[in-house]
Amino acid sequence: MPDLLVKLYELPELEPLRRSLAEQGFTLRRGIPPERHIVLDWIQKHFNNHWADEAAVAFANKPSTIVLVVDENTKGVAGFACYEATYKAFFGPIGVHPDYRGREIGRALTLAALHGLAELGYAYGIIGGAGPVEFYRKTVEVLEIPGSAPGIYRGMLRS
Repeated sequence: MPDLLVKLYELPELEPLRRSLAEQGFTLRRGIPPERHIVLDWIQKHFNNHWADEAAVAFANKPSTIVLVVDENTKGVAGFACYEATYKAFFGPIGVHPDYRGREIGRALTLAALHGLAELGYAYGIIGGAGPVEFYRKTVEVLEIPGSAPGIYRGMLRS
């Protein structure tokens, strides 16, 4: 999976997506440390330990660099995205529970995290090990970084 480069100074607006999610009963917001254990358990259950480890780092940043979409009906997590977790200027991981896919949650999480990188002062962001490249191409303008696979995760210990 290649890494992708994103111009953070030409991102689509986030507010229309935030409003659309709100109309569907969702809240898009930054995660806070007291809910860390709930979110990490959810990520481990629905995705994997590696992503939960990256999310733990995002929770430890000040301010946190994890974005959540919360289902206001159930008060549960629908999806998450991290940035500035494993490496500076990197986006990821991102995950949306299968029951919530197709509602623009992934797109909103991606844009919120990329806007977060821009707010940190970066002009460009990197989507590391981008699995669904077509999803990102539909969401933001991206450039595939040649020779970037396997990228930063090469040689990573796996259980």
